[in-house]
Amino acid sequence: MASLRVEVVYALAGRQDIVRLELEPGATAADAVRASGLPAQGLRVGIGGRTVGMGKALQDGDRVELLRPLAADPIEARRRRARTARRRPR
Repeated sequence: MASLRVEVVYALAGRQDIVRLELEPGATAADAVRASGLPAQGLRVGIGGRTVGMGKALQDGDRVELLRPLAADPIEARRRRARTARRRPR
């Protein structure tokens, strides 16, 4: 029986921890995170830039991403930039 080859990635400012794994067919995101040994408590999990549940079945070649909370709300950050831009002389 063929195995699944996946990566589990935890990105920090300036560095990434990448763990390459071979898992049994039918493995889930939770299985990959557990096998990676990376700190995942309180983090969301994504595949391909989309948040998924820990029970998501993996496919060969998936990149499981451990997603940290955003440092700033993107909508509020854009509002601040827009207010600053309106105040600048042209």
